[in-house]
Amino acid sequence: MMKRTLGAVFIFLFGVFVFADEIKNPPVLLGIDVLKAQGFALLQGKQVGLITNQTGVDSEGRSTADLLARAPGVKLVALFSPEHGIRGAREHGQSIGDTIDPKLHLPVYSLYGAVQKPTPEMLNTIDVLVFDLQDVGARFYTYLTTMGMAMEAAAQRRIAFMVLDRPNPLGGSVVEGQVLDSRIRHFTAYYQIPVRHGFTAGELSQWYNQTQKLGVQLTVITLKNWKRDEVWPETGLTFTHPSPNIRNPTAAILYCGIGMFEATNISVGRGTETPFELLGAPWINGDSLAKKLNDLQLPGFQFSSSTFTPTSELYKNQICYGIKIKVLDPKSVRPIDLFVQIACAVRELWPKDFQPRWDEVARVTGSSDFEHLYIQNKPAADILAVFHKSADQFAKDRQPYLLY
Repeated sequence: MMKRTLGAVFIFLFGVFVFADEIKNPPVLLGIDVLKAQGFALLQGKQVGLITNQTGVDSEGRSTADLLARAPGVKLVALFSPEHGIRGAREHGQSIGDTIDPKLHLPVYSLYGAVQKPTPEMLNTIDVLVFDLQDVGARFYTYLTTMGMAMEAAAQRRIAFMVLDRPNPLGGSVVEGQVLDSRIRHFTAYYQIPVRHGFTAGELSQWYNQTQKLGVQLTVITLKNWKRDEVWPETGLTFTHPSPNIRNPTAAILYCGIGMFEATNISVGRGTETPFELLGAPWINGDSLAKKLNDLQLPGFQFSSSTFTPTSELYKNQICYGIKIKVLDPKSVRPIDLFVQIACAVRELWPKDFQPRWDEVARVTGSSDFEHLYIQNKPAADILAVFHKSADQFAKDRQPYLLY
């Protein structure tokens, strides 16, 4: 775990002047750290099912599954894996089967294969279902959908549900994008929240339990020392990639905006070393697009022309021309705004080549509003006004469910 320090300024402390960077901020403690410090008291005498993958570790990198398996008085009886599998190595969209964990010799039930919700048979011997996954802060990333569906199953079986909370890697202060239209329901469009919702998993679990009146017996083991406006690099925690293409905090923050282009015929750099930091297609002129975006002076972003050849996914083994996206300041960037600005620039420069799949676009943006405004040639400012209004209202509505 990295150190958290204050900026290098002089302060007066206990009668002497010292450098503030010599004073360490208290480390961020994850939900699993707090549960462990409490001696796993809330799980004593319980048979536990754990929804997890390789991101389910404490702040020192020790597996939550291993910790629960060794915890006195706790009986871990089953593991449940989300999209990408228990090790997070499978590519997106790949169906995954049930397995046996070779180390713990426990069943690993896949929640991204034949079923997406725990079945009654899977829950037969379980008293408490525990969720410990690192989300990336985007509505269409599927780990929190898995959490919601597991909460529904727990409520139906009248078993307890516990969330071991983790930071939102994008921070929790900024809300972006349109709230999902209630008429849209999909595994990647499950909650009526904005694209960048600013919730931790624990906060979203409270919101979902209360707004949908699930009635699940919910416990959230909260973080300690995490500040709501902190983005991942400020936490001092090691970043464990949650899926094969979210390899660093930069990819995570870009994903909630650039990831929306996966509903179009533009590559987002899958099949390269820097997915979501690249964007392009064989028909794009990178110099033209980079200049247009740099001229907008979007806060925290810098763009340069780039050429890349994906080794998989869209445009496999084809040369793509486009842009490299550099995040200069992760706290000031607005990736959903960036999506709108790029989409409008592409509409102006290559209107005959750009091919959105509008049903998928509605799922990632939240409604058909983007499509209607876009095909009417409305400027980016008009589209963003709709997005900002929706996000601003949700930022107010979510207040009762915030834990930090």
